Amino acid sequence: MSVETTQDATGDAENGAVTKQQWKWTALAGMASYLDAGSIVALGSGLSLFQDSMGLSSDAVGTLTAIGPNAVGAAIGAFIGGRLGDKLGRKRIYQYDLLVYAGAVLLIAFAVNPLMLFVGTFIVGLAVGADVPTSLALVGEFSPAKARGKLMGLTQVTWNLGPVVVLLLAWALSDLGLLGIRLVFLQLFVVALVTYALRRGMTESVAWKLAAQSGKVARARVRDLLSGPNLRALLYTGGIYLFWNLAAGTNGIFTPYMVKTLGAGSQATSVLLSCASFALAIVGTVALYMRMADKGHKYRKAMWITGSVMQITAYGLFLILPFTISTIIFNVVLFGIGQTMAGEGFYKTVSQELFPTTLRGTAQGISFGVARVFLGIWSFFVPTLAETGITAVAGFLTLCLCVCGVIGMFMPNTTGKSLDRLEAERAAV
Repeated sequence: MSVETTQDATGDAENGAVTKQQWKWTALAGMASYLDAGSIVALGSGLSLFQDSMGLSSDAVGTLTAIGPNAVGAAIGAFIGGRLGDKLGRKRIYQYDLLVYAGAVLLIAFAVNPLMLFVGTFIVGLAVGADVPTSLALVGEFSPAKARGKLMGLTQVTWNLGPVVVLLLAWALSDLGLLGIRLVFLQLFVVALVTYALRRGMTESVAWKLAAQSGKVARARVRDLLSGPNLRALLYTGGIYLFWNLAAGTNGIFTPYMVKTLGAGSQATSVLLSCASFALAIVGTVALYMRMADKGHKYRKAMWITGSVMQITAYGLFLILPFTISTIIFNVVLFGIGQTMAGEGFYKTVSQELFPTTLRGTAQGISFGVARVFLGIWSFFVPTLAETGITAVAGFLTLCLCVCGVIGMFMPNTTGKSLDRLEAERAAV
């Protein structure tokens, strides 16, 4: 690796300059988030159509959402992929898992029976689960210290872009019924193959290579996460993502389903409302999080407080107002913008900062995986609960967002520090 490439590929220096290559590699790594969220929302957009076409019960719908990219499938993939990314390197995971994803998406697109649909959904979950923690670790390791939040924010832009593209396609093709949803999944198949081809030009993380050469990778054990600063960091990041993801995951996959099932609007209306929420999240991430996340600790905390209040209010509204289009629009605006300041973007950033290189993927795989397991359990009950009205679902999500907001207030001051400096500070504790 040349000196120029090494400088472009590592973010260890404590500065905020971002090279073209870092932007490009972040976008390619962030496509894991695009495909993750895109598959979740594609499935959500087609839930009622698959249910009608294949005669699925409410329990079957709950099971389908529980085993896929929104929940258990992704959890298993994250547990395995995150650990393998730490032991074998980032490149070995992110280079090939998209081929598995592409094959599984194709299975869903051409599903003619529940077995094909369920198997494809589960394998998609495995693939994105393995890719996400590995790709995020890669971005964190080549990001400049004072631009880490900015680049992690870009991966959040791609996470929200996936649903926007999927939902717009689902809306445009809504008159085609189930065929339209099949075409939406075929779009994800094409994007996965293109991303795979472009990723072949990426190299291994410099930080991981140095850790491997020094013997740190060989010495690292999972049990190292169960004590001291690593345990505190795992409980912190895991707690934030667990409670926030219960709300966000429900919002992503079930909003179109609930809007249509509860009679608040048509299939097309439900899709457009969900699309608006993700579009607002893109705007908020670019305008707020990517601009403010690296400015200092007080800025991160101010964003967290503001975003938490907005999200709690978004679902609290359903407890006092009727489930109508007007109320849903308020929910969409508040949650869409609030999540950019106190949501997954923050979780992604601090997950890079609070763990050593040798355990970064493992830790993210655990926090990501545990959150998706709980979301899978919750997802199983949502369709049945939704049949009785929105109150029970909204009440639980409001409580989750309150807990997440409280946990986030204990954020450590890691802004603008290099990964080497942060690791040295942990070792000194």
